[in-house]
Amino acid sequence: MKKLLTGGLSLSLIASAVFAGGYKVPEQSIRSTGTSGAYFSSSNSADASYYNPANMSFMKDGWGLETGIRYIVLPRIKFRGQVYDRVSSSYVPTKTSSNREDFLVPYFHYVSPKVGNLRFGLSITTPAGLSKSWENSLAQAYAKTFHLEVYETSLSASYLITDYLSVGAGLRAVYSRGEVELAHPSGAYSISMDGDTDILPGYVVSVSLKPTKELTISTLYRSKVDLRIKGNAKGHIYPGPYLFDTSGKVKVPLPAEWRLGASYRLGSTTFELTYERTFWSDYENLNFDFGDPTVEGAFGGVQPKDWDDTNTYRLGIIHDFNEKFTGMLGIAYDETPVPERNLGFELPDSDGWILSLGGIYKPQSKVEIGVAYLYFIKQDRTVNNSRIRGEFSDISAHMLTLSVAYGF
Repeated sequence: MKKLLTGGLSLSLIASAVFAGGYKVPEQSIRSTGTSGAYFSSSNSADASYYNPANMSFMKDGWGLETGIRYIVLPRIKFRGQVYDRVSSSYVPTKTSSNREDFLVPYFHYVSPKVGNLRFGLSITTPAGLSKSWENSLAQAYAKTFHLEVYETSLSASYLITDYLSVGAGLRAVYSRGEVELAHPSGAYSISMDGDTDILPGYVVSVSLKPTKELTISTLYRSKVDLRIKGNAKGHIYPGPYLFDTSGKVKVPLPAEWRLGASYRLGSTTFELTYERTFWSDYENLNFDFGDPTVEGAFGGVQPKDWDDTNTYRLGIIHDFNEKFTGMLGIAYDETPVPERNLGFELPDSDGWILSLGGIYKPQSKVEIGVAYLYFIKQDRTVNNSRIRGEFSDISAHMLTLSVAYGF
């Protein structure tokens, strides 16, 4: 057990939401869900306040809002292989799976009428989040329960420079809270932590160009926000037992993002291509800091992460069948930022494909009711590092979005 204390059980507060590589959740509206996140340069509804503030200038005058809820299902992830046990200092054959998890997550968007060449927007979203828990096995020694919630309120504005050029910007207020629990199946140790952050600032800027009525080209940059989570940690360490109740803190990044996209309307159909670069390389290491020196020796210390910047390629199609009904399709390929040497039960991530479809019905000219479904399937991933030798399989996620929009 001395090796357990001196070797350090470095923790990770990052688990998988599996709607993007890492723990981002790009789908924050009905059109984004229905197009696999490609919806960006074509944004012309209330959600433009979040996805592309510059586009608010090109929308019809008047105010509009959209509110909705997402039902997210994270099915079981399977693992088969060997897991390193720090208590026995040996690899233990392990066959286990994560627990299925279900969530309901709301969102809200608003765009104001024009004020001269200016227009304003408000969005309340959940740009990142995660949850992962494992069944009774040695996996719980690394990730019994991981849960992170990230909430964002953003105020945005656009300015129409010319009839074909607009710029936009927004201020972001981000709040997060997290819970982490580890427990060795033998009872050798356990720790349960929870905490939250202050309200943290960020920003977004975008530019949209319409060289023709049918074509829109856009770019956007969303800043990094460091999530500094502070809270408490309780648990025990054997022999002893040593019982503790102490303070704890950790910092993880909500990464910066750059988007470049183009959309073209051909008759009743809009085609959209979006390239997304996420700067995960800011996540270089993780360091839990505990107030109790004994707990710091057991569970603290710097853990290398060395994540990679990632690319996501998105294609969306939006087709107006008539004045009452609009259909949506989407496909995307998303890279994982997690290198094999640092992959663990807290984030069994891999490259994957996103598929989606949806529809929007207008019972009245100013009212929209939408439904969209998204399926994220990730590749099985073989791992051989200092903690894990084996394969993760059946990595997937489902999202069902329901929305109501209204405008004057």
